[in-house]
Amino acid sequence: MQRPLPAALAPTLLLAWALPARAEEVSTSFAGQVAAQLLHSAPGWLAAMLLMMTVTTALLALTHRRERRVFFLCGMMFSWVLLQGQNGIERPALALAIQALMVLCGVQFLLRTVLWTRFWLDLTLLLQVVLAPLSLRLLAEAGAPDVLSRAWQTLMLLELLAAFAMHLWLRWRALNEVMPADPLEIRDFRLMSVLMGCAAPALLAQHVLMLGSGDGLLPGWLSLALPLLMLGLALHVVMVFARAAVDSETHHALLEQRMHERIADAERNFHAMAELKLEQVTERERKRIAADLHDDLGAKLLTIVHTSESDRISSLAREALEEMRLSVRGLTGKPVQLLDALGDWRAELVSRLAQANIQAEWKSPPEDIVHTLPARAYVQTTRIFREAVSNIIKHSGATHCTIGCQVQDGDFLVVIQDDGQGIPAELDGRLDRGHGMASMKSRAKQMHGQCLVESGPGWGTVIRLTIPL
Repeated sequence: MQRPLPAALAPTLLLAWALPARAEEVSTSFAGQVAAQLLHSAPGWLAAMLLMMTVTTALLALTHRRERRVFFLCGMMFSWVLLQGQNGIERPALALAIQALMVLCGVQFLLRTVLWTRFWLDLTLLLQVVLAPLSLRLLAEAGAPDVLSRAWQTLMLLELLAAFAMHLWLRWRALNEVMPADPLEIRDFRLMSVLMGCAAPALLAQHVLMLGSGDGLLPGWLSLALPLLMLGLALHVVMVFARAAVDSETHHALLEQRMHERIADAERNFHAMAELKLEQVTERERKRIAADLHDDLGAKLLTIVHTSESDRISSLAREALEEMRLSVRGLTGKPVQLLDALGDWRAELVSRLAQANIQAEWKSPPEDIVHTLPARAYVQTTRIFREAVSNIIKHSGATHCTIGCQVQDGDFLVVIQDDGQGIPAELDGRLDRGHGMASMKSRAKQMHGQCLVESGPGWGTVIRLTIPL
């Protein structure tokens, strides 16, 4: 992975611009006067902006318990504002204490942001806040308070710069441990590199100039490096909070969408279970009715067939028994192999046509078909065959009938054609009203198929049945 590096030119450009910018060296020209005025008023404006950002970030941290580290940034910014209020007041011990507090908050914020904490460091920084002003008071009578103050300031600057380096190094190491790195983390690292890469040399130059001048005031534009760094850190914190809010809303919308999807799945599952339960209850009821028909009505019809002295009554009873057995087979719900069904239909239809002196020609599909018919489809198709053959026997006057069956594109196709006199002309255009055609088409429609009838006087009748398998 290509490692993101801080901008190298920014510190050099800042130093080249800042070093000649001391207020004493500004020319008396109009531009110089404007620059001097801006330089004089800039700390006040920055103090106001930092105070506003302190309040803003503190309120954000109060609403997010996991971001309590932001309070250290608030303390750092507020300490700088207090330090600005101490300018011109002869309280070096108080100013040094505020500086120590500012360094404590800055170091803690930078290191806690990268999840690096040590008890000894916390204790050392707290002791520094107490010992720095105390030592300045105790040794003030020795005649070297300025030397001690500058020593403490040098130590605090080194601590802050060390925190800069530690922060960037830990971020860089975290980026290299994750492959591929998060683009947002890379962008944050680059931003921190630019901010600290600009602030560190400016703070060093400011401190060197302060030691050389013997002046306790921060020289020129270099004095703005630290407040600008804190302002950049505060703006980054606000940006992170805003980004987290957007991510939270997106996550909430995603969770809501998933919840709706799961509710829809639960509803579908409930309806499916309800339909399955209804189907199971219906299936049990069908089997009960089928058993009652077979055991009670079937037995009585069979008794009539064998005991009746009237051939007509016996024949009617036998037909009723066959219809009852067909209905029972449909109620049981057991699927039927298409080859077995074709064998049953062929035996019945050829026998009935032969009894009526009609030559039957049966054309079957290949014997390697493996399709099955639902029980209801088998019953309805059987009744369509019976109705068609009954029409041929009773009305057509045909001597020859061809019955062709085949499976094509997932459909079961049947063509029944006779050479009879066809449907009478008075029924032309109203085929559904005669010879049970309406019943045949209705049964085909119930199976999501269709039944077409083509007929004309003198050239017979063709019935085309299509049933999806």
